[in-house]
Amino acid sequence: FAELHAAVPGLPLASSRVLPGIVLRRDFAAYCPADGELRALLVTEPLRPALTAPGVEFVVDSEGQYRASLRWITNRTEAVMKHLQSNNVKLLLSSAKQEEVVIYYAKLYGVSVVECLSSEEMALISEITGVSPYASFGDNMDKEITETAVVTFCQPLLLVSKRCVHIGFSSVCAFQPHCLILCGPVGGVNEQHAAALQEAFTMLQQLFKTVDR
Repeated sequence: FAELHAAVPGLPLASSRVLPGIVLRRDFAAYCPADGELRALLVTEPLRPALTAPGVEFVVDSEGQYRASLRWITNRTEAVMKHLQSNNVKLLLSSAKQEEVVIYYAKLYGVSVVECLSSEEMALISEITGVSPYASFGDNMDKEITETAVVTFCQPLLLVSKRCVHIGFSSVCAFQPHCLILCGPVGGVNEQHAAALQEAFTMLQQLFKTVDR
């Protein structure tokens, strides 16, 4: 329920509504409008490559080596974004904070980015789509990316002064997610209404639970 409702103080209760899909309460790090269905990729790690593995010391002997290392990182990051574009990935959903170089090339290659998703949000998206976060790009940029989710729409949503991300997913199960936009004059009233609704949904779950005989 926490991931499927958004409290909006400062508006009358009559402004409350139900929206299809889910609402992520953060703004796009990069937004590239796209029409029709698009492919989304879930990741849990920064896409900017590291020069060494964890626990391995990287020694730079000269400024030239340092600059060459930065060029390698930049070129590798661009190659990753090209790889996403060639696999028709138009949306990157990341639990990790992405570096500026990733955002730059995402905008360049038409990939929208939403970052810093919580583990609960990532789990909900995986449940809806049946897709797990992508493990690793590795060194092979010719490999087809098949672990993508189908997104029916992806657009900004303004809730008073809060910029959010509104996404519709093609669900692989009977669960068709909708998000409750719960409005109220102050935060305390919203919390009371949210708690009451959550209790009501819990009661309905218990009422319609299948009884094994």
